Amino acid sequence: MTSKFRHITPVLPTSNLKRDIKWYHDQLGFNYYMGQEDYAVLNRDDQWVHLQWHADTDEDPLRGGSVMKIFVDDIHPIFEELLERGTVTKDKLRMQTPWNTNEFGFYDLNKNAIFFVADIV
Repeated sequence: MTSKFRHITPVLPTSNLKRDIKWYHDQLGFNYYMGQEDYAVLNRDDQWVHLQWHADTDEDPLRGGSVMKIFVDDIHPIFEELLERGTVTKDKLRMQTPWNTNEFGFYDLNKNAIFFVADIV
């Protein structure tokens, strides 16, 4: 069994979340969908952009890389495939997150974070 990829969503760094939410709305027509203190989800025509605040410091865990979220229908088949390949370990799977997803993530060779995400329906 395989999991169908639904869409790939970039997670872009921002140093000023409120400013950038407004810019994406005013300049590109993206609407604020939801968010948390340092994170925002924007959408337009079934396309998504996520913004995440970063300090651009040595302590910032994403310094040197970007983030990509790959949304899938079912998290289990792709997790099992990547577990078998040795890409991830069993402890990486997070079920029923506070933002209503099942997900796991890892870094590529260039320190880009790649997350697979399934919305909880």
